[in-house]
Amino acid sequence: MSRRASAASGPLRRAGAVALLGVGAVHLEEFTGDHYAAIPTIGTLFALNAAAAAAIAVALWAPVGRVAHALLAAVGVAVAAGSLVALVVSEQTTLFGFHETGWRPAIVLAVVFEVATVVLLGTAVMTTRAEWTPSRRPGDPRPA
Repeated sequence: MSRRASAASGPLRRAGAVALLGVGAVHLEEFTGDHYAAIPTIGTLFALNAAAAAAIAVALWAPVGRVAHALLAAVGVAVAAGSLVALVVSEQTTLFGFHETGWRPAIVLAVVFEVATVVLLGTAVMTTRAEWTPSRRPGDPRPA
């Protein structure tokens, strides 16, 4: 893998961490400002989402090594993608007895952050994975 590709995972990871922090911030704002805290199960899930997003985002900036960063990025993708899926489900039907309606600014912002997180951290994981794959030169025998 080239040095340029190797260097790409760091900025992608950091940008993804910022986007993930945005996911958590939107969920925290809805938990506190939009009174989601009063909604059974959903309120707890919003609080857990905010805490997990913040913890993972901070850890993604820590000097912990490529393997740990790749694992953290994958978990960040799971948090953001899970949030997005839960939103779609709650828009279409009920989720734990809760039905979301309308596309107010907080929901649009959450979707933007969630999609950005999935794209940025997903790309960082794939870039890091490519860094681990040994490159072959033309004419090298295929591994068994």
